[in-house]
Parts: sequence; structure tokens; C-alpha cells
Amino acid sequence: MEHRIIYMTAPNRTEAEKIALLLLKERLIACANICDGIQSHYRWKGNIESASETVIIVKTVEPLVSRAIEKVKSVHPYDCPCIVSLPIQAGLQTYLNWIEEETEAIRE
Repeated sequence: MEHRIIYMTAPNRTEAEKIALLLLKERLIACANICDGIQSHYRWKGNIESASETVIIVKTVEPLVSRAIEKVKSVHPYDCPCIVSLPIQAGLQTYLNWIEEETEAIRE
């Protein structure tokens, strides 16, 4: 089973918590970490922009990544939110097993 981290940003903690809880309730993820106070600098529509944001890092399994991304996209306030999936190449096996167990209810 491939394990994944999905890295996302949100405009604030309230939106980040809403996204994390939605994904947890639907068992699309096993865990979410929310990190406040990041400063993002990016190009948007030809301009250089800056904004305070909140990072959401979630752990899941590969078969659920597409569904998780679609769910986040459906509730995210940004037009083009940062949502990227990264493989977990190694980790504590008991933790990786836990990720599988917590997402097992809807795995296809």
C-alpha cells in the first residue's frame, strides 16, 4: 500500500480546520497537521503577491488521494488552491499501518 502526504494551504486556521475535519469525518485521511503563520509569496495573474496562510499536511493512502483532492477543491475558498500529493517513501511501519487502518472504511 502506498502512503501519501497531501500538502495544502488555506487562508486561515478556521478554513484549515474545516477542511481537515471534513476529510477526517469521511475517512479520506488518518491525520491532519495544521500550521499557522506561514508567509506565502507567489505569482498570481501577472503580479507578485504575499499573504499569510495556514498549512495543512494530511496523511492518507494512494487510492484516496484523488477523492481527497476533489473534496478539498469543492469547499476551498481559493480559485486555485495549493493541493499537492507527495509519496511517503519510508516511515515507522506501525505508523504507516495506522494510516491504513484509519482510512480502511472506504478504500476501494
